[in-house]
Formats: sequence, C-alpha cells, structure tokens
Amino acid sequence: MHVLIIGAAGMVGRKLTERLVRDGRLGAAPITAMTLTDVIVPDRPEAPFPIVALQGDLSVPGEAERLIAARPGAIFHLAAIVSGEAEADFEKGYRINLDGTRFLFDAIRLVGGGYKPRMVFTSSIAVFGAPFPEAIGDEFFTTPLTSYGTQKAMGELLLADYSRRGFFDGVGIRLPTICVRPGKPNKAASGFFSNIIREPLAGHEAVLPVDEDVRHWHASPRSAVGFLIHAATMDTAPLGARRNLTMPGLSVTVGEQIEALRRVAGDGVVARIRREPDQTIRGIVAGWPRNFDASRAESFGFTAEKTFDEIIRVHIDDELGGSWVK
Repeated sequence: MHVLIIGAAGMVGRKLTERLVRDGRLGAAPITAMTLTDVIVPDRPEAPFPIVALQGDLSVPGEAERLIAARPGAIFHLAAIVSGEAEADFEKGYRINLDGTRFLFDAIRLVGGGYKPRMVFTSSIAVFGAPFPEAIGDEFFTTPLTSYGTQKAMGELLLADYSRRGFFDGVGIRLPTICVRPGKPNKAASGFFSNIIREPLAGHEAVLPVDEDVRHWHASPRSAVGFLIHAATMDTAPLGARRNLTMPGLSVTVGEQIEALRRVAGDGVVARIRREPDQTIRGIVAGWPRNFDASRAESFGFTAEKTFDEIIRVHIDDELGGSWVK
C-alpha cells in the first residue's frame, strides 16, 4: 500500500502521518511507501518503509500528475485554504480549494488502466447554510454562506460524480471544527474555539471575539485522524451514490466550553480568557451550523467524543504531557 497525503504539513496531516507510521499499516494492508506533500516541505519521520516529502502546489498544472505517477493506493486530500483566508482572498480560495481538487481528480481519471485508488476528501460543515433545522442531517440541502463552504460543496459534488463514474473510490468527510488545535493560531475564523482552551492551559491570555451563547460542532484532532483512517478502510458499497458524510461531533456553546475548562483546569485558567467582540468574526460565525444528526456516519462506524471535558483531556494528554499551567 502506497499512501499519498496532500496537505501533510498541516496539523491533521502531521497527526495522520504519525499515526500511520506508528501503525505501519492502513487497515489490513501493510504500508510499503508514503508520499507527503504540501506548499512547504512536510517533516519526514523515521519509518520502516520509504517516505518521500515534497513541496508543491496542487493548483499548479502538472503537480497532480507528478503525485499520481506512482499510483498510490490510498490518497488523503487534506489541502485547503481555510475559511477566513478563503473569504478574504476570493481568487486564492477558488484556485486552491476548487481548481486544485479538480486537477487532482482529473489526474487520477486520466491514468486509466484500471487504476482506482481510495480517495478520502476532507470537506466541512461549512457546506451548510442558514436557516438551519435543530439538527442537520445528511439530507439537508447545501446552501453555503461562505466562499470556503461553496468551494467544499463543489468538491463534494465532484467526488460523488467521479466515484459514480468509477474513476476512484471516494469518501468525503465533513469535519467538525477541530478542537483543541495545537500550535499557533491560524487564519481560520473558527480559531477562537481552540484559542480559548489552548492558550489559557499554556499560561497565556486568549481573546474571545463572540458571545458565550454561540453554539458550534466540535471533535478532537485524535477523532479527526480516526475519521480519516476509517474512511480509507471502510466498505464503501453501502454508501451507494451518497459519498459525503457528516462526521460525528459534539454540539456545545462557548459558555459550555468555558465551564468544561473550569471543571478540568480550574478558575485560574479560565480567568485568562478576555472578551473582545469582533464584528467580522461574529458575522461569519452567525451563518454557521450549530448541531448535527450524524447517525448515518455513526452507522458506518465513525465515532467521536461525547463530552467537551473529553476533548480538553485529549489535548492535555496528546499535546501537554498530561499537565498544564495552573
């Protein structure tokens, strides 16, 4: 099994790489080679199989063909411009999130000769737009209210059509907002959901730009990696033509996040959160979905955390060595 990870330098890509290197296999198939690529050269870990780390931009003509030349059997397409940046830079968002995806899918299609890899595409809950029902099921129509959500919805349609035509065996997973994200803040409009947990636990102040009654859908980085691996190894026959799935997660308000942080880490940590309203972020978040019915994905074996306390403890265990700054 040759595994290709596109977007391997990002947080989820790094964690997926670490997990696959540790496991040494993808499902029942031993990994024999791995290719990692991103707009910056990804870190190349030590592994019992060869790993190639490449720099490349998927939206540049010819780059997708270079990556597909070795005919990887499993492809994880994680590369994307995140929500806030896609909204701020319209042309860049469409070039990376739509054109890059189309170039990749077409490169696979044009190989021919019976080549039919498993394609795992990371979509987003941003494909849905208000007004929302109480809990959004997979049957709810996609009317995104951001350019990022529009680009991801287009990718979902392409994935379903190329799978229907037999060019590859695709699974699209709509990721919840991944929380708590390690590392430094990025340009995602959703970054504050992680910031208000990660920074106080590290002893730093965090800015909260929205009201505490804002409700959102979350899963941990550990769960995100689990989603990806399961999508790459599951039996896709029961999916039929409906290849895109909303992943399980947890619907909580910002206030409930803060109270979970208080239970896990105490009042002193919570006191490091500073309220500073940001009308731009408030406007973006107001158009986001808040709660989902992920029973279809769960019926196919996808799982996530059940409480936000669990999500915080995953971050403490995986990123902070089991402790935090009191």
